[in-house]
Amino acid sequence: MKICLFTILMLFALCARAEWVNPSEQYTNEYKNHESAKCPVVKDNIKHFVYFARDREGIINHPLLQSEHFAGAQIMYPWAKLEPNEGEYDFAQIESDLKYLQAHNKTLFIQLQDATFTTAFKAVPNYLMNDRYANGVTQQFSDSGEAEGWVAKRWNKQVRAKFAELLYALGEQFDGRVAGINLQESAIGVSAKTSADFSEEGYVEALKANMSALKRGFKRSATIQYANFMPGEWLPWENKGYLKSIYEHGEQIGVGMGAPDLMPRRKGQLNHALAMMHEGEFSVPLSIAVQDGNYIGKTNSMELQSQRKNLVPGLVSFAKHFLKVDYMFWTNQAPYFEQDVMTCFD
Repeated sequence: MKICLFTILMLFALCARAEWVNPSEQYTNEYKNHESAKCPVVKDNIKHFVYFARDREGIINHPLLQSEHFAGAQIMYPWAKLEPNEGEYDFAQIESDLKYLQAHNKTLFIQLQDATFTTAFKAVPNYLMNDRYANGVTQQFSDSGEAEGWVAKRWNKQVRAKFAELLYALGEQFDGRVAGINLQESAIGVSAKTSADFSEEGYVEALKANMSALKRGFKRSATIQYANFMPGEWLPWENKGYLKSIYEHGEQIGVGMGAPDLMPRRKGQLNHALAMMHEGEFSVPLSIAVQDGNYIGKTNSMELQSQRKNLVPGLVSFAKHFLKVDYMFWTNQAPYFEQDVMTCFD
């Protein structure tokens, strides 16, 4: 009898072990469900935009203007350019770009920049860089400790108040006229070690405050917060609830959620923003950006590959069926946009 009981328990343990799935790998094979997708991409309810970063001139005579698949252009505008002096706003560039796109029956999606990924440029106005605003900006560092850019001190209440004022001014002039506006990604290379006034919890609350200000400024145009990673958290093992609370806040106040880097094969992306979108129940719009390198399955890469598989149909299928997004933003990266995206969309 004891032998039989022992055998049953061993079998049960073996079955339980066989069924166990490592939480960090639960979606690693999802991409395979979309590999059979083919060109052309069928027009549906997803709104597609071409992302030009700060290359405003790139929209001139761009193929998107003649394509029925693309709603318009997403352009990034640095805070420093929009508010050259405290309380003095200059939105001429946005007006010019919007006018040009509208002349071609297209529209504009604003990306507001307060962070950079180069040490050569700070996106915040110079007037913030004093003691009143705790210098207004701090350097970002890579995991290896190398300086890789700058980010506004979003967690500083004085800086945040000025950012909110900018959002209200933008909303007063462009709400309902542009397709939407998004705030940059939540991931930053900052910690209490690199900026003494930083705290993880304070950063979470800061992002929520910025999202609320965004919604207050824009009630008709779409509003989106890019939320991909949070400082001090790495899912699924180091889960402090930071990223989830950002997505929950967006749903509560009516701000859409999204992320850069559509990377269906990378666990980091799969376990953070992509999992949040897939697992959540949302009434707000969701979005995903295909950025530099994503066309060859990498991030932030300018590598050129002449011999490659066109990933575009699989990316669209993944975004549509797994993420259920409402918006896709395609970076205008040569040669991939023209050779891969346009050949699939037209």
